[in-house]
Amino acid sequence: MTKVRFTLPASNVIDEAECILVGEFNNWNPGEGILLQKEEDGSMKAELELAGGREYQYRYLLSNGRWVNDDGEKIISDVHGYQVENCIIRVPETIQNSKVKTVKAAKPKTAAKVKAEIVKDDLTKVEGIGKKIETLLNKSGISSYKQLSGSTAKKLKQILEDAGSKFSMHNPGTWPKQAKLAAKGKWDELAELQQELKGGK
Repeated sequence: MTKVRFTLPASNVIDEAECILVGEFNNWNPGEGILLQKEEDGSMKAELELAGGREYQYRYLLSNGRWVNDDGEKIISDVHGYQVENCIIRVPETIQNSKVKTVKAAKPKTAAKVKAEIVKDDLTKVEGIGKKIETLLNKSGISSYKQLSGSTAKKLKQILEDAGSKFSMHNPGTWPKQAKLAAKGKWDELAELQQELKGGK
């Protein structure tokens, strides 16, 4: 079981004295609703242990009979022929450490993780690649030395030919080899190779 904290912001409470949490975890039965505790900032909170590896839809029922949602993820559900916007929480199978997991914390962490995985190297350090060709390669999904080293000369040639005659005249045959050295930080070896390439022209 995973302990989950539900938080209804003060702006959504609308000055009501009481509020209960109702959802799939208690069969949408207000009689089994979880009473939220009011905080000093006007928000209301409740903690509930839920089975992991599942997702649950839920809403909040104010003492005036009005249903409201929190600021977390939403989903549109069909309830007796009507379209209703419910809140939804996805509880992971396992949870790292014993800290209480909040509903709103998951999405920003995921976005930050994806952003951190994006790598962009200066491909103009490869002999034969200028700024325009670098932009062309970036648009084709090649933005790092590792990606360039894993590309075939045939694939690179096709990218250049598709871009027009002023690009197709370039020979990308040595680009993957150069990129492999750059990816491993072997700059001296790369400089020697590039010197050989320049001398062979």
